Amino acid sequence: MKRSKAIITCAVTGSIHTPSMSPHLPITADEIAAEAIAAAEAGAAMLHLHARDPETGRPDQSPHLFAAFLPRIKQSTDAIVNITTGGGLGMSLDERLAAAKWARPEVASMNMGSINFNISGAGAKVEKWLHDWEKPYLEMTTDFILSNTFAQIERGMRELGGDGTRFEFECYDVGHLYNLAHFADRKVVEPPFFVQGVFGILGGIGAEPENLMHMKSTADRLFGADYLFSALAAGRHQMPMVTLSALLGGSVRVGLEDSLFIGRRALAASNADQVRKIRLILEELGIEIATPAEAREMMGTKGSDRVGF
Repeated sequence: MKRSKAIITCAVTGSIHTPSMSPHLPITADEIAAEAIAAAEAGAAMLHLHARDPETGRPDQSPHLFAAFLPRIKQSTDAIVNITTGGGLGMSLDERLAAAKWARPEVASMNMGSINFNISGAGAKVEKWLHDWEKPYLEMTTDFILSNTFAQIERGMRELGGDGTRFEFECYDVGHLYNLAHFADRKVVEPPFFVQGVFGILGGIGAEPENLMHMKSTADRLFGADYLFSALAAGRHQMPMVTLSALLGGSVRVGLEDSLFIGRRALAASNADQVRKIRLILEELGIEIATPAEAREMMGTKGSDRVGF
């Protein structure tokens, strides 16, 4: 992988954190749209988006919820829209794919393997839960497998790829890179591959610099010049790990999906705050930031004029 400009992705709300953990987590369509637009204005070239029930904040993949904010984001910013297919924990594959199949986005996420996905400790410091669903949602993950079998992955690749959607290949461990190589060898997906290393989820690879370097060197061997590397890391590991990714020639992902914090024990007031922070870090290090147009060229996306919203 040769040195290129860093693409900043912002993951605006996700499906891990719950409303009781931060008053700044966007829940409604208005909040998600506003946060996404502000993140793009701060320098994010790509926006990774989930939806939530506006009353309870529970993750929800219903296309009508995405329809309430996607057009507004498209009208207000040129950033690439990236729709999750991970959805919320415990959803069926049909539920997880529904929004992306409706939206036909430029990019969709694609988890590259099944893993134990334990976020039971995420709410350890919550003293009062705002909604009944939150605590059981987290606690059930001590006995939960995030299912992404080869058949499920291939179905998602073919159904979404047929509309020209490209993928953010989320790799939670080294084996997931080999899973991607398997589909690449079979020509189910074509380069350039946008590989998103995921660090610090209990059940996946740990958020340690040596692990990131090993993931990247493995991807270098498997994909050569046919891919772009990016990294995200959970919680307090976010900024150090994504900075290392950029120093190694890769891209970065920040946002309230991955961390609710902007600094030690300090909640981030917005997604844009995290984007501004990582942009400042990278610019101080002399690393150029990709515009949405440059990110489209680097990733080979179909363009915003060919989406379904």
